[in-house]
Amino acid sequence: MSLRLSTVILPVDRWHKGGRATWQRAEELGFHTAYTYDHLSWRTFRDGPWFGALPTLTAAATVTERLRLGTLVTSPNFRHPVTLAKELISLDDISDGRVTLGIGAGGNGFDATALGQEAWTPRERADRFGEFVPQLDRLLTEGAVTQQGGFYSAVEARNLPGCVQRPRLPFAVAATGPRGLGLAARYGQAWVTTGDPKLFDEGTPAQSDEALRGQVAKLGAACEAIGRDAAELDRILLTAFTPDRSTMLDSVGAFVDFAGRQREIGFTEIVLHWPIPDSDFAVDQDVFERVATEAADQLR
Repeated sequence: MSLRLSTVILPVDRWHKGGRATWQRAEELGFHTAYTYDHLSWRTFRDGPWFGALPTLTAAATVTERLRLGTLVTSPNFRHPVTLAKELISLDDISDGRVTLGIGAGGNGFDATALGQEAWTPRERADRFGEFVPQLDRLLTEGAVTQQGGFYSAVEARNLPGCVQRPRLPFAVAATGPRGLGLAARYGQAWVTTGDPKLFDEGTPAQSDEALRGQVAKLGAACEAIGRDAAELDRILLTAFTPDRSTMLDSVGAFVDFAGRQREIGFTEIVLHWPIPDSDFAVDQDVFERVATEAADQLR
């Protein structure tokens, strides 16, 4: 089974002072998809530059030709299905059908309270996500939608002419719990994980691999429960959050070893953070680019 390599480019650079060149370089290196985080700000980057995800992806669509583009991930924290659907249909059109929507339930970071609301509990986030995804699915596949929900409503919401990609642009659903995995099984064209957060500080690579096997198995069970073949879904691992994050990009060989293990577990796509100096994502740019080209060839 071949393994695709993708990257996630955090929106921290001004477009005309490095931003545009990074997205173009991602295409030159042959990455399958270049994603970006859909946050209002994020962790250690909160007090520095941080631009909007969908405008950034729109700009990237106009300066690339083959590279797929996507969010990793969008959440209900500050989005509404009606307005998000309109923006996604526009982005899908501008990119000529190269958009993937990575979508998750959200967390309790800065986005959770930026609009003035109290941070939702995990159950509240799951409840909202369970309504958000099905409504967004309808909005992207039907010409007009009226739906009264407990959290999100639409009244004669029109999205003509619809997506370039049919029946709609693909969803990559980030989930590890049973309700989220159920949404991935029913609505996803892909599933996303960052691994087991409990192993971030003190876990071992072997423990992480075992946890990932368990997550893949749970995805399979969720698909089986609704009569869907789990092989229909791509399985995406967003790296930099597993115990071997500090060594996997030491060399091309180190990454090939890491990626080979993930392929055996069942992943079809691995996403690497584009290097950012003086941050958690500070890796050698030359090694990163060699991984994009040399490792990709070995993993096909």
